[in-house]
Amino acid sequence: MVTIKCKNITFDNIQAILFDKNGTLEDSETYLRSLAQRGARLIDAQIPGIGEPLLMAFGVNGNNLDPAGLISVASRRETEVAAAAYIAETGRGWFESLKIARQALDEAEKYIGQTPSPLFVGSLEMLKYLHETGLKLGILSAATSDEVRKFVAHHQLSDYMQLEMGVDEGPSKPDPVLFLQACEALGVEPSATLMVGDSVGDMQMARHAKAAGCIGITWVGKSDNVKGADVVINQLDEIQILED
Repeated sequence: MVTIKCKNITFDNIQAILFDKNGTLEDSETYLRSLAQRGARLIDAQIPGIGEPLLMAFGVNGNNLDPAGLISVASRRETEVAAAAYIAETGRGWFESLKIARQALDEAEKYIGQTPSPLFVGSLEMLKYLHETGLKLGILSAATSDEVRKFVAHHQLSDYMQLEMGVDEGPSKPDPVLFLQACEALGVEPSATLMVGDSVGDMQMARHAKAAGCIGITWVGKSDNVKGADVVINQLDEIQILED
């Protein structure tokens, strides 16, 4: 067990840290913006006029991506359902709407390519440093489990990560059951586990699961995106281990 300090907040008896992926470890803004733009364009080609409202729903405005927007924080399934709801408004049946949304997002992913985005500067060094202290580390992401595994493999993080968990068919953030399942898989209690994430959903999930604490990270400096955090940081290296 270790003691972790962030700014003026101290977390005692910590055994594990769970990290979100998009926007926390992975600088995925360019990829997510391209995915939203391409997906909306493909749907608009079939249903003219829907592209702009869809982009707004995704959280894309011109070249700006809202880090709290749908494409940034929702699971793939939630993104498909949200897009399908816009399609269904045009009078199409629900199953047809879901199919159009799913195919457009699949095609957009293929077009952009699924190479994981780069790590934020300093992420790799931080994960090495935390791993060396004996902490158990894991990723708990709203991305699919397959995307999480590809991310870990691409950046060669498997030596540091004991858990690579995404959202597939089960519950999505902020459902605390996700955090509880992750802790169970790591063999640790939630009360000895910290959550590091960049969204309100991460904070709510961990808090409702009675985690040891919630560290909000906002590389873009918007603390509203991590409302509910015990402490807000702008760089991962603000997580410090206190020596006994």
